[in-house]
Amino acid sequence: MTDRTVVVGAALLDGDRLLAARRSAPPELAGRWELPGGKVEPGERPQEALVRELREELGVAAEAVERVPGEWPLKPPYVLHVWTARLRPGSPAPAPLEDHDALRWLTPDEIWDVDWLDQDVPAVREAVRRLGPTAPRLRPRPRAPRR
Repeated sequence: MTDRTVVVGAALLDGDRLLAARRSAPPELAGRWELPGGKVEPGERPQEALVRELREELGVAAEAVERVPGEWPLKPPYVLHVWTARLRPGSPAPAPLEDHDALRWLTPDEIWDVDWLDQDVPAVREAVRRLGPTAPRLRPRPRAPRR
């Protein structure tokens, strides 16, 4: 059996909006958008890792709600698991504290307006299904070539 490291991503929802975070590093990912999150540490449950990562990266108090069905391969040995999450009452607004330089709350019609990391696209597509009956089309718009 292959060793895998689980990376948790947060589909942080606020009503019908999804939070996207723009990477500031490493250079090959900088400027692209992702679901915030990070690696599950040894002995940590995925939901605990998600809450910790959101606190470290965005300065928020959040709670995991439910696992989004699916598992998405990243660079070996990493695999992405996504959870829907929500801010806890009284939490400060998210801010890009670590690994990100911008955040955007995206409405269903804006989901594909950002340049998502390729490996996040299927997870975002699945997370969008949780936005309800007004969910946008489930295919990303074609991306212009990077220069």
